Amino acid sequence: MRILLAEDERPLGEWLAKALEQGGCRVDWCDDGRLVERALAERDYDALVLDLGLPGRDGASILRRLRTRDERIPVLVLTARDTLGDKVRSLNEGADDFLAKPFELAELEARLTALVRRARGSEHPRLACGPLQFDTVTRQFTLGTELLSLSPREHALLKALVQRSGEPLSRQQAMDRVFGDDEDVQTSVIDVLLHRLRKRLEGSGVRIHTYRGLGYVLELDRP
Repeated sequence: MRILLAEDERPLGEWLAKALEQGGCRVDWCDDGRLVERALAERDYDALVLDLGLPGRDGASILRRLRTRDERIPVLVLTARDTLGDKVRSLNEGADDFLAKPFELAELEARLTALVRRARGSEHPRLACGPLQFDTVTRQFTLGTELLSLSPREHALLKALVQRSGEPLSRQQAMDRVFGDDEDVQTSVIDVLLHRLRKRLEGSGVRIHTYRGLGYVLELDRP
């Protein structure tokens, strides 16, 4: 997942960005509310983790502006304000979930995964396309009854594809979810990864199809 983290407490922001990346996410972190909407305009994200007490522009204002424009990115509000009134107000203003500080990293990761699942129209803890399944608890792929052994980059790309199964993933979206901003790679490396994944899925009933001008779609290989 590509996550935008809006948190102004530097120690927490640095730790959380690193921890989420170790868990397989790509994280962009900003510590000023004025930078949030700019980041959302420049890049496609799977979810926004939003602190309410941001400088520059507070989180509640950001949330209202996003929903007024009908931007439907899943938003998890992360804040020290944990009263019932704060929770109800955040949810009514368009938040999809609410997590009070202090919190456990495992709970945050689970909530983010659930948000993205719901945004993709799936409530089940396993993301799937035919015989291909990704278990969000074990973070492993299975193809039929067999465990699928993948390199970290193959795993990241296939996870991005299965999260959008049936819908196109653009080349830029694939790059954003497989590589960090500090990695200097050519976009052609996506072609190499796609070739490897197609070989692994060969004959399974699932394929990765390229739609010119749209991107790559994980779909059932129908006759």
